Amino acid sequence: MVINKELLKGSTVILILTLLDKKPMYGYEMIKEIEAKSEGIFTFKEGTLYPILHSLEAEKMVECYWTEDGGRKRKYYKITKLGKKHMGEKQKEWETFRSAVDKVIYEGAVLNW
Repeated sequence: MVINKELLKGSTVILILTLLDKKPMYGYEMIKEIEAKSEGIFTFKEGTLYPILHSLEAEKMVECYWTEDGGRKRKYYKITKLGKKHMGEKQKEWETFRSAVDKVIYEGAVLNW
């Protein structure tokens, strides 16, 4: 199923921060991880991911550092304390939003996903 890109727009930050809360990652690794965890539903292009990462870095929610492995340099991103706080707020916001949408769509039925 193809998902409308507008639906993904509001959730990109929480997806990225949640990944980085588990471990530092480089850009391509994040793209592949999101794709794998969503079973191919979410596909990010570099042109989508990097502006978000740069914005999160400017807002002090992520930090970056360079490493070299086998002669290959990679820029890793890691979540900061401020990023963790923001992630928690976005997760609460997402739960409230999802719950409200489910109530409207499923007329208040209890769902056991």
